Amino acid sequence: MQVPGRIFSSDSMMESLKDDKSLEQVMNVARLPGIIGASMAMPDIHWGYGFPIGGVAAFDYDEGIVCPGGVGYDINCGVTLVSTGLTLKDLDGKKKALLDKIFSKVPAGMSKSRDISLNNQEIEEVLQSGIKWAIDKGFATKEDQTHTEDLGSSAMANPEKVSNEAISRGKSQLGTIGSGNHFLEIQAVEKIFDSEIGESFGITCENEILIMIHTGSRGLGHQIATDYISAINKEEPSGNITGDLQLNFVTTKSRMGEAYLGAMFAAANFGYVNRAVIVQKIRDSFKEIFHMDIDLEEIKTVYSLAHNIAKIEEHVVEGNKKKLIVHRKGATRAFSGEYLSGSVFSSYGHPVIIPGDMGTASYVLVGKKENMQLSFGSTCHGAGRKLSRKKSMESFKSEQVKSNMEKEGIYLRAVSSSTIAEESPGSYKNINEVIMAVRDANLAIPVSRNIPVAVMKG
Repeated sequence: MQVPGRIFSSDSMMESLKDDKSLEQVMNVARLPGIIGASMAMPDIHWGYGFPIGGVAAFDYDEGIVCPGGVGYDINCGVTLVSTGLTLKDLDGKKKALLDKIFSKVPAGMSKSRDISLNNQEIEEVLQSGIKWAIDKGFATKEDQTHTEDLGSSAMANPEKVSNEAISRGKSQLGTIGSGNHFLEIQAVEKIFDSEIGESFGITCENEILIMIHTGSRGLGHQIATDYISAINKEEPSGNITGDLQLNFVTTKSRMGEAYLGAMFAAANFGYVNRAVIVQKIRDSFKEIFHMDIDLEEIKTVYSLAHNIAKIEEHVVEGNKKKLIVHRKGATRAFSGEYLSGSVFSSYGHPVIIPGDMGTASYVLVGKKENMQLSFGSTCHGAGRKLSRKKSMESFKSEQVKSNMEKEGIYLRAVSSSTIAEESPGSYKNINEVIMAVRDANLAIPVSRNIPVAVMKG
């Protein structure tokens, strides 16, 4: 190990990792050449591809490496949170109709978009310019852009480094959720921990209705990961340094390194646009269900962020500013206000959106200044699985999971019954314990806790 392994967790959650290979993955990542500080993992840590889910590692951008296993196959899988200006009372008698309308407009599972199909030139524009394309086409607002990480556009995107197969897979996937753990959830604010910060985020009162979207770059991003992981495995099988070939890497300034980064950032742009288009479809759904009895301008993006990505950032290392490439695999950037000069979030920091499981709470946090030194400004990305999908299928019946949720007043729609069992609340760690570990480690502090009202799963 070149550096220590550092896990932010609690005693009880660490005990649950005794037989989990994710700890071995933390050690393997610590063997990567040029790693800075520590190989880190967040409280939602569990086994992943190469890096553990919840893994964070930084390298010198100019002289270091990029590791596709530190980003994974679901590039810019992330979360968007939308505020509505409505409360639970406004939703009386309309909850099912609203989710059903959204379900009809936002394809889930393996479904393709029903109303957006791009030609080659159009998808290349999406990959190059990100959310700017969505604004030009009427799928997003300027405010959506200012409330998106990197303003929804990664300047280093290079569509020329994206394969024709990836392009083909992405043409009909804008505005879609996908399958697995991706979801759309109507939530109600259960508790506000800091009203001043909450107000600045647009979260104004308890019982306010929010909508959370969890998806990414879909098949396009998966194909990009497949293409480059395969090419690196064939041309530069460097993972034998770590003992794990899933940690094959290239230097950032090599031909392959620059190509991968260009393609990865293009996929990131696609992910930002995908979620922005879904937000616009949510606005359309509200318009139809509420028959213009609401102010559509109140349906706003609180924030949209990535939690599977490698970001080029400037951090202080041993007293000196250094340009780093920070890999976050199932981890969320959590910058405090001091590091967001010129942003609409410069006062407190940007919202950090942490989904739980579909039967319990989700949280909005804000990063702490101390965290910039602790973990390069990172935190968890969710509750984190404690059971594999196979084990969940063996342990839970979809009918019972759905019945239990209905008893809690949660309306559930899913494309596949198997997804319900795979994503059962019992498959995940306790989100409250994960958030308390984040808080106690000075990574981020809670702003609000939100509970599900209606859930849409792929």
